[in-house]
Amino acid sequence: MSLYYVQKLLFNLNRDTAVQAQFKTDLEGLLAEYSLTPEEQDWLRNGDVGELYIHGVNGQILMHYAAFIGLEWDEYIQAMKDGLSVHGQVRDGIYRAVDGGEGGAV
Repeated sequence: MSLYYVQKLLFNLNRDTAVQAQFKTDLEGLLAEYSLTPEEQDWLRNGDVGELYIHGVNGQILMHYAAFIGLEWDEYIQAMKDGLSVHGQVRDGIYRAVDGGEGGAV
């Protein structure tokens, strides 16, 4: 997981209208500009908020991405819960489950 590059792309997407336009018109070109794994590229192509979340993407950055791809707030929260349900606890980043998941991330 190249968490830094996923978050950098999403940070840029949240702030830069040129990156937003490229996301819509040349997603493959945009993804190629970052050192992403094939899995990360798929998660971003597919808008897989749950998978991005459990792999440690910061929730503040992720919520803007979710809104950008058209998820309403409740759908965003549910996508994170679904990610936990399907894939298990958060594995990386500041939300990583360090207590066996007992504290809960969402």
